[in-house]
Amino acid sequence: MIDILVGSQMGAAEYVAEQVAETLVQAGYDVNLHLKPELDHLNQTHVWLVITSTYGAGDLPDNIQPFADQLAQDRRDLNTLSYAMITLGDSGYDTFCEAGRKLAKLLQNKGAKCLLDALEIDAQHPSLPEETALIWLPQLIKVLP
Repeated sequence: MIDILVGSQMGAAEYVAEQVAETLVQAGYDVNLHLKPELDHLNQTHVWLVITSTYGAGDLPDNIQPFADQLAQDRRDLNTLSYAMITLGDSGYDTFCEAGRKLAKLLQNKGAKCLLDALEIDAQHPSLPEETALIWLPQLIKVLP
């Protein structure tokens, strides 16, 4: 089971998440899409795929900020959790993909295992974000438990 946790301010990360979820389902995986993820509603034995944009000064989108706050305040150990990260950002800013980096650090501090290097999608790249994510997806599939 793969839980896709979405952090989207303007809709781009949500669209990427929908495309990734659809492709994973076609590949035979069970997928849950969480547009307002809550820590207590997530299974730590599932793989978490976090797909988030960055906005403002490296901020998390409004819909995933409460999840990040829960994660920071919660005392539980997430050493049974494996995760991967896709972050959207704009390399024209010095806080490029900072939201994903913040979430990854929170997960790592809780003992979660990162399955592979994060995919950082640059808004200044000519490819559509969902195309970049779908090109990266086979790398994730190879390392899924």
